[in-house]
Amino acid sequence: MTTLLIYDIINTSNEREVATLEGIVKIDRRRNYLIVLDTETCNTPKDDKGQLDTSSGLVYDIGWAVVDKWGNVYLTRSFIIREIFKDKELMDSAYYRQKVPKYEEDIKSGTRIVVDWYQAIMCLRTDMEMFETNIVIAHNAPFDYRVMNSTERYLTKSKYRYALPYGTEVWDSVKMATDTIGQQKTYRKFCEENGFMTKHKVPRPKMTAEVLTKFFNGDLEYTEEHTALEDVLIEKEIVARCYRTHKPMRKRAWGD
Repeated sequence: MTTLLIYDIINTSNEREVATLEGIVKIDRRRNYLIVLDTETCNTPKDDKGQLDTSSGLVYDIGWAVVDKWGNVYLTRSFIIREIFKDKELMDSAYYRQKVPKYEEDIKSGTRIVVDWYQAIMCLRTDMEMFETNIVIAHNAPFDYRVMNSTERYLTKSKYRYALPYGTEVWDSVKMATDTIGQQKTYRKFCEENGFMTKHKVPRPKMTAEVLTKFFNGDLEYTEEHTALEDVLIEKEIVARCYRTHKPMRKRAWGD
């Protein structure tokens, strides 16, 4: 991973201070860190029920932030995946394929980095190790977990099957928000008044990152970027708001 220069220890007697591409990062071992992650995908068609089929989804944009439960950001990462993004046929199947020209502009200007999938995953694993966390959070985490694994299997021809290291706790901020913010009368009223209720037999407030952010900011015109790192930076705020309620909440994507 020398091509990415992920970390360079500056003070070997005190590994709290490290150099990254983004600059100097100080790691306080007394703090509990979390990683909030998001992906953008292609090869995820809709099934007969209008739901995205993630069984063969492939990641072309991945981003994450190292944060604490108060929403403070210590490090961000944003990578375009070379093997997927360079395949025009695959990218034509991207749900947000209209954003491809903007990605190309950002790549040309140097504001987005293109790396191999292996490099991105090794960077994520190294960040987890350096910040001593095994917790990865995503909004609708089963989706991100599945497409990361399908990308791993597609690009390694199933030699490796799981993108995240063994023992990673995958948390779902949809569950967290449902048990906290979703129980607030003010949030339900906001959703009822603005048409943000589900179409279930018994309608419930929608828990999408976009609707939650509209509520937090009081901005009905807000629209989610649907680019990985930009979405992470609103999703980490959802996590912080959930913690701020001091209410019990489910966290794990499975089993709670």
